[in-house]
Amino acid sequence: MSDKQYPHPILAREGWPFIAIALALALVVNGAAGWAWALPFWILLVFVVQFFRDPARPIPQDPKAVLSPADGRIVAIEPVRDPWLDRDTVKISVFMNVFNVHSNRSPVDGEVKQRWYHPGQFVNAALDKASVENERNALHIRSRDGHDITCVQVAGLVARRILCYVEAGAKLSRGQRYGFIRFGSRVDLYLPVGTRARVTIGDKVSASSTILAELP
Repeated sequence: MSDKQYPHPILAREGWPFIAIALALALVVNGAAGWAWALPFWILLVFVVQFFRDPARPIPQDPKAVLSPADGRIVAIEPVRDPWLDRDTVKISVFMNVFNVHSNRSPVDGEVKQRWYHPGQFVNAALDKASVENERNALHIRSRDGHDITCVQVAGLVARRILCYVEAGAKLSRGQRYGFIRFGSRVDLYLPVGTRARVTIGDKVSASSTILAELP
């Protein structure tokens, strides 16, 4: 499914329990002790709501375009060895802070060929070592043109839960929501040699609507 085919929620379903708890706390404290004592809880509610927002996004349809799988900031563009498929690649990494939307979207149209989960640490996701030391979930996606792409969700310093809703055999449309990471993290893309980056280090990107790279 894609955002163009189905109605899109304003808030991610992963956040509903957290929003309900924060709202209940604010109401209880407000009723028992008044507005002044409840103010921190109303601020907490606003933070939780903004964290779990999940807006619809425009989705570029260029078949060679690799779309950003997450909101955030570009922290790496470099030639590296893909640790999952053991091949030379171009790696592009997007770091998400606690103020970014944390839904993860498919960067291309394709099929999930394999999924891996690797337990690990929770160091700052902005650091390069997070890609190899932190808890992570990887998808091997083969695009409709036959390009192999590895898309890796990486937990961060305060992230403690990676959610992924697809398995091997799943068909993904570009921009389709496939997972979520709670409270600060990153997503690494390992792209074929010859891929041309369309972003630079430090650029702010938006899931689905920002083109990160162009496939060969």
